[in-house]
Amino acid sequence: MEFSLIEVFSAFIVLFAVIDILGSIPIILDLKKKSGDINAIQATTVSFVILIVFLFVGEAMLGLFGVDISSFAIAGSFVLLFLALEMILGVELFKHDSPGGASIVPIAFPLIAGAGSFTTLLSLRAEYQTLNIIIALFANMVFVYFVLRSTNLIERVIGKGGIYILKKFFGIILLAIAIKLFMSNFALLITEFLPKLKV
Repeated sequence: MEFSLIEVFSAFIVLFAVIDILGSIPIILDLKKKSGDINAIQATTVSFVILIVFLFVGEAMLGLFGVDISSFAIAGSFVLLFLALEMILGVELFKHDSPGGASIVPIAFPLIAGAGSFTTLLSLRAEYQTLNIIIALFANMVFVYFVLRSTNLIERVIGKGGIYILKKFFGIILLAIAIKLFMSNFALLITEFLPKLKV
């Protein structure tokens, strides 16, 4: 495995865009309000471990259960859909009963370590050295940690009115992402299974 600063930077940018922790701030603030304080180190550590494990054994692990990446991504899109509807409609669809509060579910999974992150890691592994991907992923998790730690400050700076507007706006964005994730992977499944249905 060879270290490459260019590969690290490229992988970092791609993962940063997919994880989109800045865009998730309104979701995090909403979850914090419903389920109490969020443990930043726990959420970050769990996310990092999940993503590292998936980087090495994800595709094989899903294969053991007879689940492909597209089906997994579609399942993740439904979770994102429910989170988006909560934000837009102001209703509670997701029961926040995780032992770790919202830190593990849904923040660590599937908000940070979700279907988009999983499929991106598999794509990056085909192009870049594994060492460079791990470094880029770790750098992203450091950034995620500081954002999660700063939610109180962000909340004070933005204010309740700003949070309300951001929540509705990013709720629509999240809904669009969920629909896109569903449609693109549903199209892949249809393309894959249609030939099998032909006699």
